[in-house]
Amino acid sequence: MGNGSFVSAIIVAAGQGKRMGGQIRKQFLLLDGKEILAHTAGRFEQFSKIQEIILVTGKDDLEDVKAMVRHYGWKKVTAVIAGGKERQDSVKCGLNTLSEKTELVLIHDGVRPFVTEDMVNRSIDAAQKYGGCVLGVPAKDTIKICDQNGMVLETPIRSTLWYIQTPQTFCKPLIEEAYQKAEQEGFLGTDDASVAEFAGAKIMVIQGSYQNIKITTKEDILVGTCFLEGEKA
Repeated sequence: MGNGSFVSAIIVAAGQGKRMGGQIRKQFLLLDGKEILAHTAGRFEQFSKIQEIILVTGKDDLEDVKAMVRHYGWKKVTAVIAGGKERQDSVKCGLNTLSEKTELVLIHDGVRPFVTEDMVNRSIDAAQKYGGCVLGVPAKDTIKICDQNGMVLETPIRSTLWYIQTPQTFCKPLIEEAYQKAEQEGFLGTDDASVAEFAGAKIMVIQGSYQNIKITTKEDILVGTCFLEGEKA
Protein backbone atom coordinates (compact mmCIF):
# COMPACT_ATOMS: atom_id res chain seq x y z
CA MET A 1 0.00 0.00 0.00
CA GLY A 2 1.78 3.10 -1.22
CA ASN A 3 1.40 6.85 -0.88
CA GLY A 4 -1.09 6.81 -3.75
CA SER A 5 -3.64 4.73 -1.85
CA PHE A 6 -7.31 5.35 -2.57
CA VAL A 7 -8.59 6.98 0.62
CA SER A 8 -12.26 7.35 1.54
CA ALA A 9 -13.87 9.32 4.36
CA ILE A 10 -17.10 8.32 6.07
CA ILE A 11 -18.63 11.33 7.80
CA VAL A 12 -21.28 10.28 10.30
CA ALA A 13 -24.04 12.82 10.89
CA ALA A 14 -27.05 10.69 11.80
CA GLY A 15 -27.30 11.74 15.44
CA GLN A 16 -30.44 13.20 16.94
CA GLY A 17 -28.61 15.84 18.97
CA LYS A 18 -30.46 15.07 22.19
CA ARG A 19 -27.76 16.63 24.34
CA MET A 20 -28.10 19.96 22.57
CA GLY A 21 -31.85 20.36 23.10
CA GLY A 22 -34.13 22.25 20.75
CA GLN A 23 -35.69 21.20 17.44
CA ILE A 24 -32.71 21.49 15.09
CA ARG A 25 -30.28 18.58 15.14
CA LYS A 26 -26.79 19.65 16.09
CA GLN A 27 -25.22 18.85 12.70
CA PHE A 28 -27.50 21.47 11.12
CA LEU A 29 -26.97 24.21 13.68
CA LEU A 30 -25.19 27.26 12.29
CA LEU A 31 -21.63 28.09 13.19
CA ASP A 32 -20.66 31.50 11.81
CA GLY A 33 -23.65 31.34 9.46
CA LYS A 34 -22.87 27.86 8.09
CA GLU A 35 -24.11 24.43 9.11
CA ILE A 36 -21.70 22.50 11.35
CA LEU A 37 -21.84 19.55 8.94
CA ALA A 38 -21.01 21.90 6.06
CA HIS A 39 -17.90 23.09 7.88
CA THR A 40 -16.82 19.47 8.42
CA ALA A 41 -17.57 18.07 4.98
CA GLY A 42 -16.19 21.18 3.30
CA ARG A 43 -12.82 20.61 4.91
CA PHE A 44 -12.65 17.01 3.72
CA GLU A 45 -13.57 18.19 0.23
CA GLN A 46 -10.40 20.30 0.27
CA PHE A 47 -8.02 17.67 1.67
CA SER A 48 -5.78 16.47 -1.15
CA LYS A 49 -5.45 12.83 -0.03
CA ILE A 50 -9.20 12.23 0.23
CA GLN A 51 -10.66 10.73 -2.95
CA GLU A 52 -14.17 9.88 -1.76
CA ILE A 53 -16.61 11.13 0.87
CA ILE A 54 -19.62 9.17 2.12
CA LEU A 55 -22.12 11.21 4.14
CA VAL A 56 -24.26 9.18 6.55
CA THR A 57 -27.27 11.00 7.93
CA GLY A 58 -30.71 10.38 9.37
CA LYS A 59 -33.41 9.03 7.09
CA ASP A 60 -35.47 12.20 7.52
CA ASP A 61 -32.49 14.39 6.64
CA LEU A 62 -31.42 12.75 3.37
CA GLU A 63 -32.90 15.38 1.07
CA ASP A 64 -31.56 18.26 3.17
CA VAL A 65 -28.04 16.82 3.08
CA LYS A 66 -28.25 16.13 -0.66
CA ALA A 67 -29.31 19.75 -1.13
CA MET A 68 -26.34 20.81 0.98
CA VAL A 69 -24.00 18.85 -1.30
CA ARG A 70 -25.45 20.58 -4.35
CA HIS A 71 -25.35 24.01 -2.70
CA TYR A 72 -21.67 23.80 -1.78
CA GLY A 73 -20.65 21.92 -4.92
CA TRP A 74 -18.79 19.10 -3.18
CA LYS A 75 -17.39 16.89 -5.93
CA LYS A 76 -15.87 14.19 -3.72
CA VAL A 77 -19.18 13.19 -2.14
CA THR A 78 -20.15 9.97 -3.90
CA ALA A 79 -23.09 8.99 -1.69
CA VAL A 80 -25.50 10.42 0.87
CA ILE A 81 -27.08 7.53 2.75
CA ALA A 82 -29.33 6.87 5.73
CA GLY A 83 -27.72 5.55 8.87
CA GLY A 84 -29.03 3.22 11.53
CA LYS A 85 -30.29 3.33 15.08
CA GLU A 86 -26.84 3.52 16.69
CA ARG A 87 -23.69 5.25 15.47
CA GLN A 88 -22.13 1.83 14.94
CA ASP A 89 -25.01 0.90 12.63
CA SER A 90 -24.46 4.12 10.68
CA VAL A 91 -20.75 3.44 10.25
CA LYS A 92 -21.57 -0.07 9.02
CA CYS A 93 -23.87 1.47 6.41
CA GLY A 94 -21.01 3.71 5.34
CA LEU A 95 -18.57 0.81 5.10
CA ASN A 96 -21.05 -1.06 2.90
CA THR A 97 -21.12 1.92 0.52
CA LEU A 98 -17.36 2.38 0.04
CA SER A 99 -15.81 2.24 -3.40
CA GLU A 100 -14.27 -1.07 -4.43
CA LYS A 101 -11.04 0.90 -4.89
CA THR A 102 -10.91 2.04 -1.25
CA GLU A 103 -7.76 0.95 0.59
CA LEU A 104 -7.91 3.24 3.63
CA VAL A 105 -10.97 4.67 5.34
CA LEU A 106 -11.26 7.60 7.74
CA ILE A 107 -14.35 7.63 9.96
CA HIS A 108 -15.20 11.08 11.28
CA ASP A 109 -17.89 12.75 13.37
CA GLY A 110 -19.97 15.19 11.35
CA VAL A 111 -20.04 17.57 14.32
CA ARG A 112 -16.26 17.73 14.67
CA PRO A 113 -15.59 20.63 12.26
CA PHE A 114 -12.05 21.66 13.24
CA VAL A 115 -10.17 18.72 11.74
CA THR A 116 -7.10 19.80 9.76
CA GLU A 117 -5.32 18.42 6.73
CA ASP A 118 -2.25 17.73 8.86
CA MET A 119 -4.34 15.53 11.19
CA VAL A 120 -5.73 13.64 8.20
CA ASN A 121 -2.35 13.17 6.53
CA ARG A 122 -0.70 11.91 9.72
CA SER A 123 -3.64 9.58 10.31
CA ILE A 124 -3.26 8.12 6.83
CA ASP A 125 0.47 7.60 7.32
CA ALA A 126 -0.06 5.89 10.69
CA ALA A 127 -2.85 3.65 9.39
CA GLN A 128 -0.64 2.54 6.53
CA LYS A 129 2.04 1.60 9.04
CA TYR A 130 -0.04 0.09 11.87
CA GLY A 131 -3.32 -0.91 10.24
CA GLY A 132 -5.40 1.39 12.42
CA CYS A 133 -4.95 4.65 14.30
CA VAL A 134 -6.94 7.25 16.18
CA LEU A 135 -6.30 10.85 17.10
CA GLY A 136 -6.14 11.71 20.77
CA VAL A 137 -4.92 14.26 23.28
CA PRO A 138 -3.49 13.56 26.75
CA ALA A 139 -6.04 13.82 29.55
CA LYS A 140 -5.71 17.08 31.47
CA ASP A 141 -8.03 16.10 34.29
CA THR A 142 -8.02 13.29 36.81
CA ILE A 143 -10.37 10.51 35.67
CA LYS A 144 -12.18 8.32 38.19
CA ILE A 145 -13.96 5.02 37.61
CA CYS A 146 -17.13 4.89 39.70
CA ASP A 147 -19.90 2.42 40.40
CA GLN A 148 -23.54 3.11 39.53
CA ASN A 149 -23.99 4.97 42.81
CA GLY A 150 -21.09 7.33 42.15
CA MET A 151 -18.70 5.65 44.56
CA VAL A 152 -15.08 5.76 43.35
CA LEU A 153 -13.71 2.34 42.46
CA GLU A 154 -10.40 3.32 40.92
CA THR A 155 -8.33 6.30 39.82
CA PRO A 156 -6.30 5.41 36.72
CA ILE A 157 -2.86 6.92 36.25
CA ARG A 158 -3.54 10.11 34.30
CA SER A 159 -0.37 9.85 32.20
CA THR A 160 -1.79 6.71 30.55
CA LEU A 161 -5.13 8.31 29.62
CA TRP A 162 -6.02 9.99 26.34
CA TYR A 163 -9.17 11.76 25.18
CA ILE A 164 -9.88 10.06 21.87
CA GLN A 165 -11.07 11.97 18.81
CA THR A 166 -11.85 11.39 15.15
CA PRO A 167 -10.96 10.81 12.39
CA GLN A 168 -10.22 7.19 13.18
CA THR A 169 -8.38 5.63 10.27
CA PHE A 170 -8.06 2.01 9.19
CA CYS A 171 -7.04 -0.29 6.40
CA LYS A 172 -10.32 -1.24 4.78
CA PRO A 173 -10.16 -5.03 5.36
CA LEU A 174 -9.32 -4.57 9.06
CA ILE A 175 -12.29 -2.36 9.88
CA GLU A 176 -14.72 -4.27 7.65
CA GLU A 177 -13.85 -7.56 9.32
CA ALA A 178 -14.06 -5.93 12.76
CA TYR A 179 -17.53 -4.57 12.11
CA GLN A 180 -18.66 -7.92 10.75
CA LYS A 181 -17.44 -9.67 13.90
CA ALA A 182 -19.10 -7.08 16.14
CA GLU A 183 -22.39 -7.52 14.31
CA GLN A 184 -22.22 -11.30 14.54
CA GLU A 185 -21.44 -11.27 18.26
CA GLY A 186 -23.65 -8.35 19.29
CA PHE A 187 -20.82 -6.10 20.44
CA LEU A 188 -21.56 -2.36 20.70
CA GLY A 189 -18.49 -0.15 21.02
CA THR A 190 -18.23 3.51 21.91
CA ASP A 191 -16.02 4.29 18.90
CA ASP A 192 -14.62 2.59 15.82
CA ALA A 193 -11.34 1.74 17.50
CA SER A 194 -13.14 -0.19 20.24
CA VAL A 195 -14.82 -2.28 17.54
CA ALA A 196 -11.41 -2.98 15.98
CA GLU A 197 -9.96 -3.79 19.41
CA PHE A 198 -12.82 -6.23 20.04
CA ALA A 199 -11.76 -8.03 16.87
CA GLY A 200 -8.17 -8.26 18.13
CA ALA A 201 -6.59 -5.32 16.30
CA LYS A 202 -3.85 -3.20 17.85
CA ILE A 203 -4.60 0.49 17.41
CA MET A 204 -2.09 3.33 17.53
CA VAL A 205 -2.97 6.67 19.15
CA ILE A 206 -1.39 9.72 17.52
CA GLN A 207 -1.46 13.34 18.61
CA GLY A 208 -4.68 15.19 17.87
CA SER A 209 -5.59 18.69 18.99
CA TYR A 210 -7.54 20.17 21.88
CA GLN A 211 -9.18 22.34 19.23
CA ASN A 212 -10.57 19.27 17.43
CA ILE A 213 -13.75 19.37 19.51
CA LYS A 214 -17.01 17.51 19.02
CA ILE A 215 -19.88 19.97 19.23
CA THR A 216 -22.46 18.44 21.55
CA THR A 217 -23.51 21.29 23.85
CA LYS A 218 -24.48 24.95 23.53
CA GLU A 219 -21.20 25.85 25.20
CA ASP A 220 -19.35 24.05 22.40
CA ILE A 221 -21.02 26.38 19.89
CA LEU A 222 -19.54 29.37 21.72
CA VAL A 223 -16.10 27.76 21.83
CA GLY A 224 -16.32 26.82 18.16
CA THR A 225 -17.20 30.38 17.22
CA CYS A 226 -14.06 31.56 19.00
CA PHE A 227 -11.97 28.98 17.13
CA LEU A 228 -13.34 30.16 13.78
CA GLU A 229 -12.59 33.77 14.66
CA GLY A 230 -9.06 32.72 15.55
CA GLU A 231 -8.64 30.99 12.18
CA LYS A 232 -9.69 34.18 10.39
CA ALA A 233 -7.32 36.38 12.38
